[in-house]
Amino acid sequence: MFAAAHRLMSSDDPIGDRPGAPRARPPQMAGNEDLPYRVELWDDDKSEVEHVVAVTASASIGYAAYYAATREYPGRFITLRHRNRVLSRWNGPTH
Repeated sequence: MFAAAHRLMSSDDPIGDRPGAPRARPPQMAGNEDLPYRVELWDDDKSEVEHVVAVTASASIGYAAYYAATREYPGRFITLRHRNRVLSRWNGPTH
């Protein structure tokens, strides 16, 4: 889910070859307190979270991951949380 940032430079990159030139830094990994949205996949008994599908700081990314999880696991119980509050839940198809 997390991608590292990289700067591609050619061997004749004048900025990259200068002493003291700025270098790309990898992004800082945020702590869980900075990633309040979670998409959770529950076990069959709906008693505990089996797998956290996504964590993010963005509500729109959280909803997109939630929507994708409902398509990937249509028969499973899935929740989207913001901190301790459930924003949405997917119970799967009812028979």
